[in-house]
Amino acid sequence: MRMLLHWKQSPRLAMTALVGVTAVWGWTFLIVKDAIQDMPVMDFLAVRFTLAAVVMLVLRPACLSHMSGRGWWHGTVLGALIGMAYITQTQGLLYTSPAISGFITGMSVVFTPVFAWVLLRHKLSAHSLLAVGLACAGLALLSLHGWAFGTGELLTLACAVFVALHIIGLGKWSAKHDSYGLAFIQVGIMAVISLVAAAPGGIAIPPDFNIWVTIGITAVLATAVAFFVQTWAQSLVSPNYIAVVLTMEPVFAGIFSVAFGGERMTIRTILGILCVLSAMLITQLKLEMHREA
Repeated sequence: MRMLLHWKQSPRLAMTALVGVTAVWGWTFLIVKDAIQDMPVMDFLAVRFTLAAVVMLVLRPACLSHMSGRGWWHGTVLGALIGMAYITQTQGLLYTSPAISGFITGMSVVFTPVFAWVLLRHKLSAHSLLAVGLACAGLALLSLHGWAFGTGELLTLACAVFVALHIIGLGKWSAKHDSYGLAFIQVGIMAVISLVAAAPGGIAIPPDFNIWVTIGITAVLATAVAFFVQTWAQSLVSPNYIAVVLTMEPVFAGIFSVAFGGERMTIRTILGILCVLSAMLITQLKLEMHREA
């Protein structure tokens, strides 16, 4: 009860909410995969992010009233980084498999502490390195079934770099601004970038009701709510730990694929899930040590 009363300052609640976001992202992998069979990917993203921005503005019309010029600048940079992450990942999927894409994107868990050390002089603790190692092992077990490196892999590697830089930037700036306002600016910039990317071929409207439902779910839950939660969480928790938590996305994607997508649960899948969960446990224990210190 005390945690709920002080939710804005609760790292434990923030991490729990972020795990919930990764569950939503893992679930939407299945429904988005079907939707983009009938609608161009960039058009799908353009409609999704534009709708998310509209929903956020309707819910809090005055969300930008207290944002400073510096807040606008930070939100624009962060939105550009995550917008480029989506574009490079989407283009990479034209040349590589979703499994390889998921693994390489998840390598942001490696880039985040390295970039944080280089750019911000954050120390690489033993707990952080162990969690990163376990998360990487889990991602490999869940995703890799063969390997080649070409255009698709290179584009997806760029995505992982953008994701890591976004995590670091959000960790540095989120505590300085209103979480909702900063999240809205990011989503707005993502909408602008995706609209510009989709515009040359003309932006297609979702062709049927099922795709509209998918866009509604991804816009509200997987974008508007998700980016607010991540922005809030990163005002309280180290970027290195956030990167580890985000590796839960392929875990949930695997679980939902087995439950609803006809995939088989193998020993390899189980071991991968256990590795990522172990990384999460180490991260949680470290947070508890900081809280009690």
